[in-house]
Amino acid sequence: MWKEENNQLTKTFTFTNFTEAFGFMTKVAIEAEKMNHHPTWTNTWNRVSFELTTHDAGNTVTDKDRKLAAVIDKLSGQ
Repeated sequence: MWKEENNQLTKTFTFTNFTEAFGFMTKVAIEAEKMNHHPTWTNTWNRVSFELTTHDAGNTVTDKDRKLAAVIDKLSGQ
């Protein structure tokens, strides 16, 4: 479940290994580029963590973030 705190939506996904995590990141990158809405994220081995906020709206959570979060959830398969 996404948490909304500090004007961000945050969530961490855990995969079996680094390859699965990186493959997920690649899928997210393609969709984020199509949406022209790019996440702040980190990857450590099998985990990918996101912080979503809309910079051009004053670093607040907007519908753009919620839409990207829904896409990310769908791509994760979790």
